[in-house]
Amino acid sequence: MSDVPDRIHREWSGNPEGTVVVLVHGSLDRSAGMARLARLLNPHCRVLRYDRRGYARSWPHSGPFGVPDQVEDLVGLLGDDRAVLVGHSYGGNVALATAVALPRDRVVGVSVYETPLSWLPWWPRNTAGGRSVAVPSEDAAEAFMRRLVGDRGWEALPERTRQQRRREGLALQGELSWLREHQPWSPADITFPLLCGSGSRGSEHHARGMEWLARESGGRHIVIEGAGHGAHNSHPVEFVRTLIEPHLSR
Repeated sequence: MSDVPDRIHREWSGNPEGTVVVLVHGSLDRSAGMARLARLLNPHCRVLRYDRRGYARSWPHSGPFGVPDQVEDLVGLLGDDRAVLVGHSYGGNVALATAVALPRDRVVGVSVYETPLSWLPWWPRNTAGGRSVAVPSEDAAEAFMRRLVGDRGWEALPERTRQQRRREGLALQGELSWLREHQPWSPADITFPLLCGSGSRGSEHHARGMEWLARESGGRHIVIEGAGHGAHNSHPVEFVRTLIEPHLSR
């Protein structure tokens, strides 16, 4: 495991004496997508952001891309630090599975936002992720992005950015395919404080998933008013206040 962090790009920032907060990005995103949260946390916390395997500066990566492999990455990056783990979308599964794998005294708390529970029988198959597993990987990445930002948003991106996203389709397909067939953690194993976030403007299945997770794990469901799936960028102040600061106050 010692060589795992060498293949993963990471950035530490903030107060070296503060509580460690790890920000785990979602599918087809990158550490830069968590920068607004990091700026709000930096005065008081020591913040770790990293590009998950196969994305941005952790590309190229041949995989595998299942959650257990990504848990290995994050455990290696954390070392012996005690931390709050925060995961957006798919990153919530990485955060939860890592917290379950770590000794309990290493986990201050976990927060997840609209994390896909793709293995559950009621989870819809026609989501942006669900439609991405049966087409060529580069096409899957483009289709995923078009579903998230719209056709005009996709076309407005610089050509270099579009090509970069398309080449990340291998990681996208690998992790989403794995998640449809495997349960990466069990609510019964969640013994740490857990906050489950969704947006009032988000998809119904995301809200239902976070309600289910909070109920099954003894966590708390938080709704960010006016937010969609990208609340970490559109509502960063509310995200920090409702989903991260409660852990820090402990």
